[in-house]
Amino acid sequence: MHALRLSPPSHTSSWLALIAFCTTLWIAAYSHLIEFANWLISLFGLDRTTHLGEALHFFFYDTPKVLLLLTGVVFVMGIVHTFFTPERTRALLAGRAASVNYLLAALLGAVTPFCSCSAVPLFIGFLSAGVPLGITLTFLIAAPMIDQIAVVMLFAMFGWKVAALYFTFGIALAVVAGMILTRMNLEHLLEDWVVAIQKNGALSIEMATPTWPERFASAWASVKEIVGRVWPYVMVGIAIGAGIHGYVPQELMATLMGKNAWWAVPAAVGIGVPMYTNTAGVIPIVEALYGKGAAMGTLLAFMMSVVALSLPEMIILRKALKVKLIAIYTSIVASGIIVVGYLFNIVI
Repeated sequence: MHALRLSPPSHTSSWLALIAFCTTLWIAAYSHLIEFANWLISLFGLDRTTHLGEALHFFFYDTPKVLLLLTGVVFVMGIVHTFFTPERTRALLAGRAASVNYLLAALLGAVTPFCSCSAVPLFIGFLSAGVPLGITLTFLIAAPMIDQIAVVMLFAMFGWKVAALYFTFGIALAVVAGMILTRMNLEHLLEDWVVAIQKNGALSIEMATPTWPERFASAWASVKEIVGRVWPYVMVGIAIGAGIHGYVPQELMATLMGKNAWWAVPAAVGIGVPMYTNTAGVIPIVEALYGKGAAMGTLLAFMMSVVALSLPEMIILRKALKVKLIAIYTSIVASGIIVVGYLFNIVI
C-alpha cells in the first residue's frame, strides 16, 4: 500500500486531475445547499416559520455557501495573481499615456491581491518607478475596494446586474478620484523620505516565470492562507446576518436604510470607515439587511467604505503620507462612495 500523499502534486497532469475532482465535489456540494440546510433544521426539530428556525436556516445555508465561494474564488484568483507581481505591475503603470494609465491602474487594482498591509511598500515602489501620485492612488483605491470575492459573491447572491454595477462603479470611482487627486498637485504632502526614494529611483528586479505546477501550488497556498485567516470573520458576519434575517422586523430596516431615507447612505459610509473587516465577512450582513428591505445602494456604500477606507489602512499609509493628504484622499473617496450609493439606489 502506498502512503497517502499530503504534499501538492508536482506535475501539471496530476494537478489538472486533482482540480477536476475537486471541482466536481464543489459543484455537487454547492448545488445541494438548500437541501443541506433543510435537513439540519429538521434534525434539530425546528420550524422555519419561527424566528429561531429562520435564523438558523440562514446560518446553515450561508456558511457552506460563502466558504465554498471563497475557496473557489481564492484558488482561481491565486493563479491569476501569479501573473501580476509587484514588479510587473509597476512596469505596466510606468511610462504610458496618463489617460490610459488611470483605467489600467484601476483594472490592475481589481485583479491584484494587494491590501492595506502592502500599501506602503507598493506606494513607494510605484512612485520610485515613475508612476505619478494620482495613478498610484487610483491603484490603491481600486485594490481593496473592487474585490474579486465580492464580485463573485454579489453575482451568486443578487445576480449579474448588481455584480456588474458594483464593478463598474468601483472602477469609475477609482479613476475619477485619481484624476481629481492628480489635478490637486499633492506631491508636496508626501513624507520627505518617500520623496527622497522617489528621486533616487527603484531597483529593477527580474523574477523567473513560474511553471504551471508552481502557479497551482501558489493558488493552493493562497487558499490555505486567506481562507484560514478570514473564516472567523465569515462566521461572525454570517451569525450577525442570521440574527438580522430571523429577528429584525422588515419594516424597521425599510425605514432606517430604505431608498426614502436620504441620510442613510452618508450614515452608512460614516459607520463603515472606522470598521475593519473583509468582504467575505460583510456580504452576509448585506444579504440579510437587503432581505429586510434595506436599499442596495446604501448597503454597498457601507461595504465599499469598510474595505476601501478602513482605519488600519489609513494608519499604515500615515507612514508615507502627511495627515493633510490622508484627509484629502479619504474625503474624496468617501464622497465618491456616497455618490455611488445614491446612483445604485436609483438604478436598482
